[in-house]
Amino acid sequence: MKKILIGLLVLTLMSGALLSGCAPRAENRVPEPVNDLIIAIGAEPENLDPLKMMSSPAATISEHMIERLIYLDVDGTLQPSLAESWAPTEDGLAWDLKLREGVLFHDGTPFNAEAVKFNLDRFLGFTDPDNKAVFAFLLNEVREVEVVEEYLVRIHLNRPFAPIASHLSHSFVGMHSPASLQALADGVFVEAPVGTGPFKFGSWDRGQQVVMTRNETYWGGAPRLASVTFKFVPEAGSRVMMLEAGEVHAISAVPPTEIARLEGVAGIEVVRQSSVRVIYLGFNMEREIFQDIRVRQALNYAIDKNALVDTIFQGVGQPSTAPIVPAVFGYTTVGPYEYNPERAKELLAEAGLADGFDITLFHPTGRYPQDASVIVAIQAMLAEVGVNATLETREWGTYLDTVIVPPAEAQHDMFMLGWGTMTLDADYGLYALFHSSQWPPANNVSYYSNPEVDALLDEARVTPDRTVRE
Repeated sequence: MKKILIGLLVLTLMSGALLSGCAPRAENRVPEPVNDLIIAIGAEPENLDPLKMMSSPAATISEHMIERLIYLDVDGTLQPSLAESWAPTEDGLAWDLKLREGVLFHDGTPFNAEAVKFNLDRFLGFTDPDNKAVFAFLLNEVREVEVVEEYLVRIHLNRPFAPIASHLSHSFVGMHSPASLQALADGVFVEAPVGTGPFKFGSWDRGQQVVMTRNETYWGGAPRLASVTFKFVPEAGSRVMMLEAGEVHAISAVPPTEIARLEGVAGIEVVRQSSVRVIYLGFNMEREIFQDIRVRQALNYAIDKNALVDTIFQGVGQPSTAPIVPAVFGYTTVGPYEYNPERAKELLAEAGLADGFDITLFHPTGRYPQDASVIVAIQAMLAEVGVNATLETREWGTYLDTVIVPPAEAQHDMFMLGWGTMTLDADYGLYALFHSSQWPPANNVSYYSNPEVDALLDEARVTPDRTVRE
């Protein structure tokens, strides 16, 4: 039976939505076995190197080849992976990880404490300070990685670091073969990852697909599938046609207008699953106009988020009430803003902008569900309150390089991006997007800076009591 994987999320200003529920099978026949699985997804990863990975397409593909020390199961519980156990020292200034024995990388080299140290040192920039990971903030309280025994590693901290176990479960903190990384030429980043996972890297045809093949000696038992191919198909309608034509076995991000019809097609199963992602519009806070909170509030009031859900998303999704979703530890509601264009006009008038103003709004195409339709609808809503948005559209392959730039290079006044707090800890979602230390090349693309917010985020990181921290 063919399957459709849906990730429908509603864009709001610094908010988003999640999808829940489950659809029945279109028919109760036994599916034919598939040996070579083909999946069509909307965007190509920017690369597969832990130093440079920044997107969920990169995580979606790499995590089948590159394993983490700890993983987060579907219930949100941390589970052993390459680390069998982990625990803090009594003073909380170090964590000991007992590693799984007998695991080999795809190139036949052993996984052990030396491999963990090599990977974490590289990730954190200890090996090369000029080349630390974009997501190094996940572990930036780590002071040293010590090899205690062949299968025991100790991670020393600058101070107690509450979310460290959750952060070690992040897809980007994966274990690559040190031999494969050492073989890279200077300035060259990973495109053919060598990990310990159930699938090995096969090939990458840029702009077309990535192919992975079965790891016959996988420590967890060889997978049934001989291969998995991820095809890059930005246009959602094309993905649907490929599925119905039998060219692929699964697709992502189904157009909401197609869901009801596809649920009635024999042999197709529509799978709906909750998401931890928000899709948001961000402000360039280096632009003087957005330093006035009344302007930012006005644009929130100007957008009818419920209308976006009801029309473009056909009721699949919901406006978010915070920068993170309710499933994430530390969630609390801060909204949403009601749709009130008259209030938006009042605020703009108070800010001396009664005649409106012009902005440039950058957005990707084919990356998020209905992204092009959503951005056009938002453009029209902003125009109703006097804000004239010029849209700048980019393919995902070049989009991140366009918006994740230092302030002096920024072309955007506003931008569309998504963020999934996949660790289920609010630190990952809030620290990355709002701490002033995370300006590009990291992920605070709004260039937001607030000493009070920085202090609160820093305090939450080192507070061990979950109740106080929450």
